[in-house]
Amino acid sequence: MSQIHVTATINGDETEFLCDPTETLLDVLRDHLDLTGSKEGCGSGDCGACSIILDGRLVCSCLVLAAEAEGRSVETIEGMAEGDKLHPLQEKFIEHAALQCGICTPGILVAAKNLLERNPNPSEEEVRYWLAGNLCRCTGYDKIIRAVMDTAAEMRGAA
Repeated sequence: MSQIHVTATINGDETEFLCDPTETLLDVLRDHLDLTGSKEGCGSGDCGACSIILDGRLVCSCLVLAAEAEGRSVETIEGMAEGDKLHPLQEKFIEHAALQCGICTPGILVAAKNLLERNPNPSEEEVRYWLAGNLCRCTGYDKIIRAVMDTAAEMRGAA
């Protein structure tokens, strides 16, 4: 099978890679580009552990062919912090103990960031609805929701 050459902007950097036509973006991110933050929880788009932002839209990278990233913008958990400075969501997740095993955490953080970029003042119901595609088997969801709500309030106050 011949390889496909893809150029995409990943976390703000123009990136080139070769992939098989049937390879998922999740597999390329993890196996070729060493961006291992996105996790494969289910491989069928049901758990959200592999959530990324593709051209501003929240998607499960296990459902996107790597070749589809050609010319597009991809944001992963690795692009969330600015150097050593954590994103406010990352800080609040630590503060609220909104993580345990870490499998779901990157996907939830990416999804929450996408929500707050779209809606800086979400209701609790809106946060719960937005994150409904991200499954967590360890923490329950209350700490996660509190962390997102607290981040939203802090970011609005800082703006």
